[in-house]
Amino acid sequence: MSPGDEQGYSDYMETGHTRTRLPDTDPYGGAPRRPNRSSSKSLVTVVGVVVLLIAAIAFANRGGGSSSDEASTKADKPASSVTSASGTRPVDTKSVGVPTGFARTEQGAQSAASNYAVALGSTGMFNKDSRHTLLQLLYTADTAVRLQATMDQAYSTGFLATMGLDAAGNPPKGNTFVSRVIPIGTTVQQYSADSAKVAVWYVGLIGMAGTASTDPVTSSWKTWTFDLRWSAGDWKIASQTQQDGPAPVPGDDKAATSDEISKAIEEYGGFTYAR
Repeated sequence: MSPGDEQGYSDYMETGHTRTRLPDTDPYGGAPRRPNRSSSKSLVTVVGVVVLLIAAIAFANRGGGSSSDEASTKADKPASSVTSASGTRPVDTKSVGVPTGFARTEQGAQSAASNYAVALGSTGMFNKDSRHTLLQLLYTADTAVRLQATMDQAYSTGFLATMGLDAAGNPPKGNTFVSRVIPIGTTVQQYSADSAKVAVWYVGLIGMAGTASTDPVTSSWKTWTFDLRWSAGDWKIASQTQQDGPAPVPGDDKAATSDEISKAIEEYGGFTYAR
């Protein structure tokens, strides 16, 4: 979903899906191999010899290294995976329900991008007043001014009608409109103290849950890349791009009913995302 770009947003709402059922055997071809019982005994013997050999080498090398060798080994040891969660709390403040006040660090930029994607992918974007509030909050001042008219045009009355919404962005009585972005992970493509380029990989949900709905809730996988600027004491969006995927192979989960989706949306709230 690309705010301000109706075509980009319609890509987010694409409903065509191909369901692939994987075989019970090896999905990459070939039937499961049966172990060769006749060779099991010799295999155990070979494994035992290899284990003893490795143990002997390790024992012989235990006392041979110097302290400098040990220090070199520690220095060469790779650091923790850059994709692992930091566990650092991103912020303690919110504005109109959106986390704000992120740290001026790489982790702060990633946390900001994740939470901004969630806000921009929410149902709040379909109401004019809340959309304007989000623009002023999340974008740099000049970008917000430039985007407001474009956004209003993209979220036109005609577009809202195609989503089953009225002019104010409200669903019909008895129906639940769903629009959510759930970040899977982030990566920093560029970073300095004043700017950052952060990509957010996410799964999106959009559609109308209701007995009379002709636009059921579907999912799509996207990558949203934000160019952020440090402005007014926080990270702000200066520009953005979006592309499809990467998307995993669809599973064989049974699709939920509209009532189940509506109930889940009402019961399960969102998160504040941290890098």
